[in-house]
Parts: sequence; C-alpha cells; structure tokens
Amino acid sequence: MTNTKKTPESQDSHQSSRESQDSRESHTPQKSRRAKPMEVLREARAQLAELTGMTAESVSSFEQTEEGWALEVEVLELERVPDTMSLMASYQVELDAEGQLTGYRRVRRYERGRADARGSR
Repeated sequence: MTNTKKTPESQDSHQSSRESQDSRESHTPQKSRRAKPMEVLREARAQLAELTGMTAESVSSFEQTEEGWALEVEVLELERVPDTMSLMASYQVELDAEGQLTGYRRVRRYERGRADARGSR
C-alpha cells in the first residue's frame, strides 16, 4: 500500500497531461478500419449463424468490394440421415468495410450429396 498525497500541483499536472492527450486525439483524423480477410470470414460465419440459427459450414466465395466484402456461405439447413441427404443452402452475405454484416439472402438450396447441375457454381 502506498501513501501518496495529492497536492494541488500534482492534480494540475495530471489534468494538464490528460487535456493535452485529449486535444491530440480530437485533432487526429479518424479513419474507418478495414477488417482483415480472416477476421471477416470468422465474423461473417458467426453473425450469419447467430441471425439464422443455422450452422455455417464453409465459405465458397469471398471477395472485397468497394463497399466492403461479399461472401457466399454454405449452411446446413436441415440435418438428415444419411448425411448425404441433409439440406444445404448457399447464402450471399454482404459486410461493410469493418466486417459488420449488412445483409444476406439465400441464393440456392440443395441436398448435400447432389452435384450442382448448373455447372460452374
């Protein structure tokens, strides 16, 4: 335990130091921080799972856009036995530059064991 005495001089010095720091911070321009790709992937899966209540299994498409990020996430919608009959879905997910989810929509639904007949998807 220390026994320090707060004198008016020490309080003034501490106050002045804090005001100087606040002043510097208020003049520093605030840039919006662009999230790192792996942070975006983790956050997108977690946010989508929280909103939909479904397990995000993988990310099949990922790209940086002018507004932020665009992903396609594969989700388990309905678990069945055998597993190859489970229903899966692809969700298009949009995030802002900081990695916060701004929108999502289901773009297709399929059985896990089925190949995509549309070819290049």
